[in-house]
Amino acid sequence: MDDDAGDASPPPGPVPPAATGASSSRDMAASPTSSRSVTETVNGSHRFVIQGYSLAKGMGVGKHIASETFTVGGYQWAIYFYPDGKNPEDNSAYVSVFIALASEGTDVRALFELTLQDQSGKGKHKVHSHFDRSLESGPYTLKYRGSMWGYKRFFRRTALETSDFLKDDCLRINCTVGVVVSTIDYSRPHSIQVPDSDIGYHFGSLLDSNEGVDVILNVSGERFHAHKLVLAARSTVFRSKLFGDESEGDKNEVNESEDLKEIVIDDLEPKVFKAMLHFIYRDTLVDDYELDASSSMGSIFDTLAAKLLAAADKYDLGRLRFLCESYLCKGISVASVANTLALADSHHAMELKAVCLKFAAENLSAVIRTDGFDYLKDNCPSLQSEILRTVAGCEEPCSSGGKSQSVWGQLSDGGDTSGRRVRPRI
Repeated sequence: MDDDAGDASPPPGPVPPAATGASSSRDMAASPTSSRSVTETVNGSHRFVIQGYSLAKGMGVGKHIASETFTVGGYQWAIYFYPDGKNPEDNSAYVSVFIALASEGTDVRALFELTLQDQSGKGKHKVHSHFDRSLESGPYTLKYRGSMWGYKRFFRRTALETSDFLKDDCLRINCTVGVVVSTIDYSRPHSIQVPDSDIGYHFGSLLDSNEGVDVILNVSGERFHAHKLVLAARSTVFRSKLFGDESEGDKNEVNESEDLKEIVIDDLEPKVFKAMLHFIYRDTLVDDYELDASSSMGSIFDTLAAKLLAAADKYDLGRLRFLCESYLCKGISVASVANTLALADSHHAMELKAVCLKFAAENLSAVIRTDGFDYLKDNCPSLQSEILRTVAGCEEPCSSGGKSQSVWGQLSDGGDTSGRRVRPRI
């Protein structure tokens, strides 16, 4: 055995990784990261109107009237009202109100609030809120579809029937559901904020500069320069005019000079076409003051917004139509709703039409006194019928203020809105 074997030194060479691990990890340490658990509620509300309370009494203990289902936090919910109570032991002395999970779900955690509205105007509502007690008991867990939260003894029936909560045989219950959701919010060490798209600005600059224009559009003698490809990309109508059958295109052609085709637009006013061209290039509406501009008569049909809606429908510009619908929706009032409804119906603005029908139905007694309603009677009688059908299916039939007869009944049997009989014309 070699006596010096125990003192042998390692051969010269690279230092093993273990020897440099600590210093290397310090030098190449990653930036710190963080995360946060966020638990919150996704809230939603539903108003349930119970018209004909007295007729619902006597349906039996444990039997309920259900609201339409509504969605909160990705789940369907419904309000159950038991006019004779839910608990047989109470002998119908109380009304019961519950909120039920109406869709599939397992261990859905939520907070709830039920409010019986004071209809005297004093604001003394009866509120049962789970939100106020969330720190004490935590959210309520609904195990499966059909699970409920609520009160078997929501209100003593004798007290309810002599209170300000019941008016014109009508009860109003507001329900708020807060579904508990948890998410993880985490930060990355580095991020880059991407600015909003500026393609509209650049295309708008292209229109303003007239650079590369290859078509002229003649609108009542006013000439607008544009780009065929841009027009065709935005509107199928322009695509057909510019790149369709040449025999069809020749019908619109006025002349050609310096390779610029000139097309006559004879179905729009210059100001309307200019606003439409603004949208085609910039994907936005013109300024509000321009959209509101109208003739001295002040009719909604004369506003630029209305004419632009018609142009959007005619030239197959779906997004422009929606933008106009959204803008016109903001101006709906008792005085304007009938004419706005006629406008929407004429130009396939279905979202705007639906809003108008609902507004007119909710405010019918005032709307029928407007010139716009007379316009519907003379020009669009079918829309009057649609309004009345909407009234018939309205979810708030007790909004007529306690009259013994609804507006629908007054109109259909010859009465006017003040309740007087009107002799029908023969």
